[in-house]
Amino acid sequence: MARLFLDSAQEGKPSFKRPEELVAAIIALVEGKVLAAQGQAYLHWGDLLHRTPPEGLTHEIWWMALKFQRLVSMQELPLKDRAGSPFTAAMPDAVIEVLQRVDSALGGRIEMGEQVTDSATRDRYSVSALMEEAIASSQLEGASTTRRVAKEMLRTARPARTPGERMIANNYRGMLYVRDHCREPLSRAHVLALHGILTRDAIEPPDAAGRLRRPDEAVRVYDRETFEVVHDPPAADELQARLEVLIKLANDEVPDRFVHPVVRAIAVHFGLAYDHPFVDGNGRTARALFQWTLLRHGYWLSEFLSPSVVANRAPAAYARAFRLTETDDNDLTYFVLQQLDALLKAVKALEAYLSRKQRELQQTERLLRNSSRLNHRQMALLSHALRHGDARYAIESHGTSQRIAYATSRADLLGLARHRLLDKRRTGKRFEFLVPQDLERRVAHMT
Repeated sequence: MARLFLDSAQEGKPSFKRPEELVAAIIALVEGKVLAAQGQAYLHWGDLLHRTPPEGLTHEIWWMALKFQRLVSMQELPLKDRAGSPFTAAMPDAVIEVLQRVDSALGGRIEMGEQVTDSATRDRYSVSALMEEAIASSQLEGASTTRRVAKEMLRTARPARTPGERMIANNYRGMLYVRDHCREPLSRAHVLALHGILTRDAIEPPDAAGRLRRPDEAVRVYDRETFEVVHDPPAADELQARLEVLIKLANDEVPDRFVHPVVRAIAVHFGLAYDHPFVDGNGRTARALFQWTLLRHGYWLSEFLSPSVVANRAPAAYARAFRLTETDDNDLTYFVLQQLDALLKAVKALEAYLSRKQRELQQTERLLRNSSRLNHRQMALLSHALRHGDARYAIESHGTSQRIAYATSRADLLGLARHRLLDKRRTGKRFEFLVPQDLERRVAHMT
């Protein structure tokens, strides 16, 4: 417990030596002065100094009382810093409240609508979200290309032309790997395979892709603006053992008490970023493992989220959360709160996106109803196609559904193909008609 209060002078935090200060802090806690002055914020010593302390308290005693208060809900995690001291996470009301909202949002709600709950359409939205995450995660690492160009590259599967595009293409393949394997327990092989995918042909030396860094490969984290060393990761000879702990944490094998799954995923993210076990690509791998852990614990809606898009808008907050944790006795709560905030913003972005797509769909259907070029059977088929992007239509099935003759059914589908509203493809001696990916745009142009 002494370590919680006897902070080093170089961290700029107070040292407590007199018993009367300890007594004053306990009295302040009992009298409820701490919460009244702090509110819902989870304050760091550096933030506390800029606020007015409760009446009768110094900043130092207020800080000690806060630290006592946090001890009540503090959980020790299996992750340790370079000196062997554990990282911890508190569960103040601010964290519990947001976790409840994240549970409700990412566990899947009926409000999400058929776009992501219907197996016929969810793949289209999943792929789009994975592209957004791949682009944003790469941009956090310094990839320089526009979102429009990056999406065009991913959608058309054209080869990457620049290092930035290669990083984005790798990230997209990495996210697909996470989606395809996340139901399996995480393993060392998975972590190395994922890193290899994320850094293929985009790392120096090239053989560093998919392996831990060696003792002769010194890695440090620098501030991008000041070039100051902000983090010195653990030594290479510790990485294997540290990775095993991280894998067990992701698989819910440690610790032997309950840790909320979302906090667990955030801790896995932080742990890999802290260890920096690779020569490069650590941030990308950490974010991918965060997604893996969420999906493995049943948060299926996280497949459609792009937390890196949010982090990319405020990279300073992302970096600051790391720094606050390292300068306050390994208290991971700062990073947990920042990541929870990013998750909620990503959920709201998804909700807004789906709402916009629903409005666009309704507008497209109105355009169909007002079209003089299509009959009612063709409009009914297109209305179905707009909601089922993977549907395939045949002359026989359309005729059966509409109870019309073969010739009439054939005329309906060939007419839609002529208007470029369906794509015609021969399979053997028959034709099948597929839904184009940009059907909504084609309908708008036709009408």
